[in-house]
Amino acid sequence: MASLGVNIDHIANVRQARRTVEPDPVSYALLAELGGADGITVHLREDRRHIQDRDVELLRATVRSRLNLEMAATAEMVAIALRLRPDMVTLVPEQRQEVTTEGGLDVVSQAGVLAELVGRLQAAGIGVSLFVDADPAQLDACCATGSRWVELHTGRYAEAEWSQQPQQLARLIEGTAIARSLGLRVNAGHGLTYQNVEPIAAIEGMEELNIGHTIVARALAVGLETAVRQMKALVQNPRRDPLFGQRP
Repeated sequence: MASLGVNIDHIANVRQARRTVEPDPVSYALLAELGGADGITVHLREDRRHIQDRDVELLRATVRSRLNLEMAATAEMVAIALRLRPDMVTLVPEQRQEVTTEGGLDVVSQAGVLAELVGRLQAAGIGVSLFVDADPAQLDACCATGSRWVELHTGRYAEAEWSQQPQQLARLIEGTAIARSLGLRVNAGHGLTYQNVEPIAAIEGMEELNIGHTIVARALAVGLETAVRQMKALVQNPRRDPLFGQRP
């Protein structure tokens, strides 16, 4: 049964649109936990476009589930993580011009650098996950870094036409199986919605799904606590066949 990590970056997006003090993502993290979130995820970007340093500091002091800090593999971000000690760090690629993370890390070309960062973080007792595409070469490279987790990028699946979704889903099923055979634990996320999450949640060995935008969007209508409860029900009790996405 997969657990649910709730990404609250988009709460901070609303605040930063006016450069004011509300809505405060720290308060909304509490509502997400009340709704059943198993963890809170935030991405502290180098350009600080949404989540700010004070948010992460306050979340570290107040989150009672798990705090997952998404960040670029840079010296600045590693220093912040070592100081604040989140429960997990997820290393992600980052480009200034992108609207949101557009793909997985190229671990193959950065294996040496990433291995050093992973070692430092894990030595400090911080779990490390690498955000990657479900590609066998990338998964092999993740294993070589010493990381114990991967988070599979589900964007291609989420953005695919209906006729192409089974193919993309099959890639994720295969990627999960390969990762587990390498001794890696598997999370997933990016672009998942109330309409497409169940087949991903049903993949054998899937441990956690990190989901944000669709929950925040629904929360505008029903409230954050209710929106989290509804998503968690789908994540923990998926009814779709994990290969074809069909109701039994």
